[in-house]
Amino acid sequence: MSSQASPVKVFIRIRPTANFAHELIECPLDQQTLKVRSRKDSNKGKRNNQLSSWVFQLNGVLDNVSQEDTYDRVARSVVLGAFAGYNGTIMCFGQTGAGKTYTMTGAAETYKHRGIIPRALQEVFQEVEHRADHTFSLHLSFLEIYNETMVDLLSSIKQGKSSNSGVLTVIEEPGGGVSVKGLSLHLVHNEEEALNLLFEGEMNRIIGEHALNKHSSRSHCIFTVHIESRSRTLSDAKYITSKLNLVDLAGSERLSKTGSEGQAQMEAMYINKSLTFLEQVILALADSRREHVPFRQSKLTHALKDSLGGNCNTVLVANIYGEAAQIEETLSTLRFATRMKCVQTKPSINEHVDPVLQVRRLEKEIQFLKEELSMCNTLTNRVGVSNEILSETQVEEVRTQVQRYLSGLLDEIPIVSITQIQEVFAQFKKVVLEQQKKLREQLGPRNTRVEKAMNTTPSTVAEGSVGAVGEVESCGYGLGLAKSSQKHQRTVSPKPSKARKDKQISRKEGAASQPPVENTTVQAEQPLNLSESDMTTHEPQQQAPEQHRTDSPPPKAEAFEDFKAERGSEINRILKENKAVLSERTTQLRILTDVINATKRDLDYITYELRQFRERKQSQGQFVSAEGQPVLEEAELSLVIQLKELKNRYRQAYEDFRSTKTEVSYCQHLVNQCRTRLLTAFERWYNQSFLFPDEVLSVLETGPVRPGHIPVDKALTLQSDGLLHKLHADSTVSFYNAYNRTLKRRGSRQVSRSPESVRGSRSKTKLPILSVI
Repeated sequence: MSSQASPVKVFIRIRPTANFAHELIECPLDQQTLKVRSRKDSNKGKRNNQLSSWVFQLNGVLDNVSQEDTYDRVARSVVLGAFAGYNGTIMCFGQTGAGKTYTMTGAAETYKHRGIIPRALQEVFQEVEHRADHTFSLHLSFLEIYNETMVDLLSSIKQGKSSNSGVLTVIEEPGGGVSVKGLSLHLVHNEEEALNLLFEGEMNRIIGEHALNKHSSRSHCIFTVHIESRSRTLSDAKYITSKLNLVDLAGSERLSKTGSEGQAQMEAMYINKSLTFLEQVILALADSRREHVPFRQSKLTHALKDSLGGNCNTVLVANIYGEAAQIEETLSTLRFATRMKCVQTKPSINEHVDPVLQVRRLEKEIQFLKEELSMCNTLTNRVGVSNEILSETQVEEVRTQVQRYLSGLLDEIPIVSITQIQEVFAQFKKVVLEQQKKLREQLGPRNTRVEKAMNTTPSTVAEGSVGAVGEVESCGYGLGLAKSSQKHQRTVSPKPSKARKDKQISRKEGAASQPPVENTTVQAEQPLNLSESDMTTHEPQQQAPEQHRTDSPPPKAEAFEDFKAERGSEINRILKENKAVLSERTTQLRILTDVINATKRDLDYITYELRQFRERKQSQGQFVSAEGQPVLEEAELSLVIQLKELKNRYRQAYEDFRSTKTEVSYCQHLVNQCRTRLLTAFERWYNQSFLFPDEVLSVLETGPVRPGHIPVDKALTLQSDGLLHKLHADSTVSFYNAYNRTLKRRGSRQVSRSPESVRGSRSKTKLPILSVI
């Protein structure tokens, strides 16, 4: 395993079939090349016998290969590399029903049909037994991404540790990797425990049925093995960690072939959407000129950020059909595999330092150096020298020596120790800072007078410029004004009336054909003080084309109020309603916060009283019954009942608080969205009504609609709790025992629940909030 950049390894596995299209798909003997031919479709619907051929160069082609050989060629090197500290990822991609889940998990009918994940777990624990000079800590996690919602498939097992019991979120780590906050990690000690967790998660996966696959995976799953290794023989604080991601992607679907409808159709749309985002990420990674890679477009690409072009050894298994009916999907999968082969990853050893052990080692080293320095001072007859931190008396003595040295009373400062030299430099620094402070205080009044003189100069000049502007305007020109005078004129202009707006429009129409005035810098905006005769006199002159701009447009604040009352009334109404709902939810959240705080104070008080009561009871003696059991007094029993009621009230209030907080975030999102839409519509209306010329307005009215108005994608909540996967086992002891325990747990559940009833258990209350489309 190299720490330098290395390309992603890509293997093709062909699903065995009795109708293999030998005339379209050819596998040469080198087992690294695949040739595909396809007939061109005629545009006029006529039969076309012309063939197009493609040649794909890959790391390996797996045709009629057993599960064991597949694991040896694809996964063994990645699994062994994890023990050296390298992250690894193995993922399966392809059309639905092409054999991805069979490759990753395998069939439980016979032991030899196990997939990559069970064989990887067996390899991991065999390596743990062989490497006796290291101690290992192994944790497992199982993540499902269903309809862009992340689910912990092992959440039903309570032994795992989790950083958060709420919604799962992908977070960025300081080293550039990612992790899923809230995903439970389960410590395992042997292969049987690991297989038990694997089968538990497989039971909780969501599967469905369509024309191409009776057991189609409806979600993406990431099974992760976290490995931590520490040396038994070395005493240093270093240790290595690694992460092994085993990814089973949901298959891409073409609805015309699968015939999916209803819920299955919506699932297929989410699957195809996430796989499209995955392909966009691969295209961006393969292009060295791209600076941005859109990892955050979907939960899948964000969760696999370090697996796609990051610190990881990545292997892709592309599963394809060998039948002629699926040749188009086969070509699409092979093109994706070719793009994936162009992606470069940068695997490196994940080496860490234990801070506790590092501090202990440094403390021992410091103590050893002190003893060695003390011995050196003794041998050189420097008995009185101390290397400890200077006391206050010693610091004052050093300060006095520095003052005497600066005043010329002392020729040199004797060097005693390193700490004394450091203190001498610190005293010199204090002296320099004090001198700088005194100098700034002395120059302060002078700088203040200079600043006042500079501030008065521009105002005088501005007054003179305003007078000059008035003289120019009285002559009827209004050209070549300074920016300050323009700002002043815009401020004092009254809002033009409707009749004057009509006059301006008529003058615009009359002056549209006139050539513009050259050498004109800025046109002043000022009130129109000319009479009708003056207007008639000046219209034929050269300045006539600019007369329609002498009146300024209405201020944006007033125009915005008019827009909200007329053109933008609908958006403004939706914004007000959303604000009202947000205010209501915010008030409810504030009330729940007060309730939780008050309940917490009561809990602390009752707990304190109960502890004090029991301490007094222990000092005075405790009553026991005839059977020797302790008897609760009435006061103690009352405190225990109150404590129980407060705990229940706290839990209920906290659940309401979390739900309300989610609603507040969603309401705030809608309010921001409506506000942005309202301001965007107003800016467009304002520019077209007052600022744009007639030529531009005509183009805007007849031209295409400008892009940028994207409908709001509303967040979908998880509406499904999972279909249970039926497995059968005939295996060795660990495999068989783990599967039997899974069957027992499954027997205690209601397996016969329909997908609709299971999905209904995860539904959430919809908010009565309007959204802008």
